[in-house]
Amino acid sequence: MGPTLDDRSFVTRLDPSGMYDLTVAFPQQCLEALEATDQAPLEIMAPSNVVLTGLGGSAAGGDLTRCLFEHEGRVPFMVNRDYSLPKFVGRETLVFAVSYSGNTEETLAAAEDAKERGAQVVAVTSGGALAKKATENLWPMVKIPGGQPPRTALGYLFLPVVKLCEMVGLLPVHDFGALLDLLRTCAEKWGVEAPTDSNPAKALALDLYGCLPVIYGLGGWQAAVAYRWKGQINENAKAMATSNGFPELCHNEILGWVGASKQGEIAWRTVVLQDGTESAKMNERAQVTARLTSGTTKTHFVQAPGESLLERVLALTYMGDFVSLYLAALNGVDAENIDSINVLKRALAQVS
Repeated sequence: MGPTLDDRSFVTRLDPSGMYDLTVAFPQQCLEALEATDQAPLEIMAPSNVVLTGLGGSAAGGDLTRCLFEHEGRVPFMVNRDYSLPKFVGRETLVFAVSYSGNTEETLAAAEDAKERGAQVVAVTSGGALAKKATENLWPMVKIPGGQPPRTALGYLFLPVVKLCEMVGLLPVHDFGALLDLLRTCAEKWGVEAPTDSNPAKALALDLYGCLPVIYGLGGWQAAVAYRWKGQINENAKAMATSNGFPELCHNEILGWVGASKQGEIAWRTVVLQDGTESAKMNERAQVTARLTSGTTKTHFVQAPGESLLERVLALTYMGDFVSLYLAALNGVDAENIDSINVLKRALAQVS
């Protein structure tokens, strides 16, 4: 029998940057993020609306925060992925400028835009030009540890925003202790030491291997997590994946499956991410869709662990990180490598 996902040396053989170890350490990262927020000197006035501006891994936490606001928030919240901010941003807006490196050019431009409009700005960063800008402008700042790929730093980028919004009454109080306990349990269940026959992350990665994963969310926040799964599979496993969400996909994408089997020699796999508390109609949508597409794809249903919405959102996101790393091992690629992105950045640096 050849190497398997139960063999740590196989999983990490092409992982010189320690992406797997960073993933296992995610619960500790979340604890450090909460401690960094407690230690930051922050004075924030409750706003009428909130915007988080960032790109890539730095914006992923914003997507999850938006989900919390949609279910629990007291003001509108949106994520901005551009050089400029929406027209409504002004003095009543709280802008979170989030850049792990502190040098994301779009985020720096958007932060300057926020300043010119008189918005209240809070920076979340490990340093770079954003930290310098925050210091010069006396913006509140949560300084987080640097030195790892932004997509592995979700705890540092997400939880400070959640906690700050909680502190000013925009979100309800969360039980972060219970969250950390759940994440530690998940790391044990999905880590390489847990054998494949009792490890759902490994079993799912093995079935997705060699196929085109289609990640569906059974609702709004589940769709946001599905998008994160897609991005992690893209970046870590160097493989294509798509994502969408119910009920929207029932009005368009469901018809794409009619001809999917004719689109080249593609093996399809569908993963439906669910909360466990969906309505009867939403569950029926997923079941009928699975039946209609059964001739082309095999469908997996993955339910989020946890009690609170925050726990379920972050734990289900965390599982996708493990799945993507196991796929990277099976694909024989270095999960950390981002050569294509670096080529693009160098090209953009030449454009004035």
